[in-house]
Amino acid sequence: MFNILTYNNISSAGLDRLPSERYNVSADLASPDAILLRSFKMHGLAIPESLKAVGRAGAGVNNIPVEEYTKRGIPVFNAPGANSNAVAELVVAGMLLAARHIPAALSFVSTLEGDEETINTVVEKNKKDFAGFEIAGKTLGVLGLGAIGVKITNAAAALGLNIIGFDPFISLASAWKLNSSTIPATDIDDLVSHSDFITLHVPLNDKTKNLINKERIAKIKQGATLLNFSRAGVVDEAAVIEALNSGHLHAYVCDFPSPALLKHPRAITLPHLGASTEEAEDNCAAMVADQIREFLEQGIVRNAVNFPEVIVPLTDDEVRVVVANHNVPGVVGHVSSVFGDAGLNIIDLTNKSRGDYAYTVIDVNGDVPEQVLESLRAIDGVLSVRLIKAS
Repeated sequence: MFNILTYNNISSAGLDRLPSERYNVSADLASPDAILLRSFKMHGLAIPESLKAVGRAGAGVNNIPVEEYTKRGIPVFNAPGANSNAVAELVVAGMLLAARHIPAALSFVSTLEGDEETINTVVEKNKKDFAGFEIAGKTLGVLGLGAIGVKITNAAAALGLNIIGFDPFISLASAWKLNSSTIPATDIDDLVSHSDFITLHVPLNDKTKNLINKERIAKIKQGATLLNFSRAGVVDEAAVIEALNSGHLHAYVCDFPSPALLKHPRAITLPHLGASTEEAEDNCAAMVADQIREFLEQGIVRNAVNFPEVIVPLTDDEVRVVVANHNVPGVVGHVSSVFGDAGLNIIDLTNKSRGDYAYTVIDVNGDVPEQVLESLRAIDGVLSVRLIKAS
């Protein structure tokens, strides 16, 4: 029986994928094998000795101290692409909100009073204040061409926009799905200088913090609209506000309200709605539940943000040992020697690395004694060891 601790309300579409005969799921568990969460902040929390995996029912993992878990050999899984349609639709809505001055127009209408004739007179007199422009024929720059960026690109192209995109790390899968009319930008500055709308879809890290800063904003086309449904920190908010005040930016549409943006007439802020649809929450929960189950039952690593992908199904007649370790020379050799010294025949060994860390899957015939596992744990560089038997 595996114990799964939940820190948020996880969609039943995910929890139902964890069969009750094998999984005990609760928001109150002392010794969890895995943790499922959405936006709960885990920074500062003690790591249970029993913990083997963390699953984030969403894409971003800024609420999880990933490095701390990595040092303990604990994979952190997320659900990339599961909320892509929800975010893509909201970005398209954001362009329309900004182009047609819809928030200001709705605010104006909410103040109207009087009979129908009075309201019609006021409307006809003031509607020119909310005149906008059409998005068809304009150029959309998409920074980040992952699952979300590709869907936005294709949706925007269908609405008649010209598309320019940039992503130095675009995957082959994303490239195949990308609309053929998309023009590749040479770099970020090339993208922002040719775009009427700029939408950001990059993770927040040391390299992307304040990626859109004062210097880069100066290269943006006069009157362009910036959309940020990525993370607040990828934009220098003070620089954006300065550009809004001067009129250099037509509008800033984002999912991250702040005191400085709330009352700004050119800012459209939403309450972090990017993935807030029933469909997205269901998709994220189902994806991460499947990944947690694969890992606990078979040692498979799929969509972990801190360990390499290792997808090797476990057969019924095998016993599996999985080892997380530092990616340094000699560890795999020591691991193999421990099995050889114990007289255990290795059927298959898979080792993959990701940066400073690696993950090794060893399948053997016969039982693996506890002293073998202890010997593996004693190897310098090994972070965690787990024995898995086919159910």
